[in-house]
Amino acid sequence: MDVSTSLVAGLLIALFAIFTVIRAVRIVPQARARNVERLGRYHKTLTPGLNLVIPYIDRVHPQIDLREQVVSFKPQPVITEDNLVVEIDTVLYFQVTDPRAAFYEIASFLQAVEQLTVTTLRNVVGSMDLEKTLTSRDTINSQLRGVLDEATGKWGLRVNRVEIKAIDPPQSIKEAMQKQMRAERDKRAAILGAEGQRQSQILTAEGDKQAAVLRAEGNRTAAILEAEGQSRAIDEVFQAIHRNDPDPKLLAYQYLTALPQLAQGQGNNFWVIPSEITTALQGVSKAFSESLPPSPATRAKPPADDEAAAKAADDTAEAAQAAAEAVADAAEADRRPPGV
Repeated sequence: MDVSTSLVAGLLIALFAIFTVIRAVRIVPQARARNVERLGRYHKTLTPGLNLVIPYIDRVHPQIDLREQVVSFKPQPVITEDNLVVEIDTVLYFQVTDPRAAFYEIASFLQAVEQLTVTTLRNVVGSMDLEKTLTSRDTINSQLRGVLDEATGKWGLRVNRVEIKAIDPPQSIKEAMQKQMRAERDKRAAILGAEGQRQSQILTAEGDKQAAVLRAEGNRTAAILEAEGQSRAIDEVFQAIHRNDPDPKLLAYQYLTALPQLAQGQGNNFWVIPSEITTALQGVSKAFSESLPPSPATRAKPPADDEAAAKAADDTAEAAQAAAEAVADAAEADRRPPGV
């Protein structure tokens, strides 16, 4: 009986010793920390690795995560400066830098950070209208981060980033914004269409202008070339006349041959005979009535040909004389007063 009692007692003492050693040894993982209280007061903070404490005297609290943590808060209603209620979702990135302050300075730092984020967000957004709120996310994030980092410093926390996930305005505001965006797109489309039409008209006008200028240049060049051609032709004729030295008889004959052309035309119902025609006819008649000096060609011809040529000359002279008399009579008739 004594042996069994002593054996049980020995086993109990061994178990107590083993349990005491187990309670005295605490292993803390990396990036974790545990606060130790001795007799109800803060004693130390256990660092990662193997740590020894006094069992039954030291109290080891649950471990605190020292890594950066991400907390997403539920949407919070916020009133803007123009009295519109919007729902804002926020995401907070923070890290525990002092495990002692995070455990003893505040009861629940997560709840405190959430409430501080909501109140700060309402203060920041309350000074902005809806349009500025929707377009100033970076400004809101920076202001939130500054306020939260300053307030949570004494709690042993460091706020690294604050991000706004979504800003949801009321449904009526969404519909109005969609209508506004649709109107803006229609406006831009109409402006682009008008700009395209204007550019098309400008290019068409420029093309017409250049075509007109080119046509005018071509017409001018053609007129200049035609005038130069006529000038050269007149100059050649003039030079040929002067080189051949025509006598007044030839000029009178040319004048007479040009008279029928003056009478041509459908509208020439009345024709006034110039007074110079009498002088021209007299010159032609005199030219044919005078005997021409014999030329080598004339002397070489037989007598029969001379007689035929003389007869043709006489006939031509008579015809010219008759034409001159007819023209003189016509001119005399034109000079008589009507009714005589």
